[in-house]
Amino acid sequence: MSDAVSYLAIAVAVAVIALDLLAIVSVFKSDRTVGAKALWALGIALFPILGLVFWIIVGLRRRH
Repeated sequence: MSDAVSYLAIAVAVAVIALDLLAIVSVFKSDRTVGAKALWALGIALFPILGLVFWIIVGLRRRH
């Protein structure tokens, strides 16, 4: 793998981790029950990209 591709992969990984952390913070700031918050956070942590997409589509819609 070339250096440019390696740097791009690292940048994408860092961006996904940062977005996941922001999503988890958003989960814990929501008015959901403690169990629902824990399940959302666990889903986002175990499935970083898929969990983030689901939180954006489903979770934020029912946030308030």
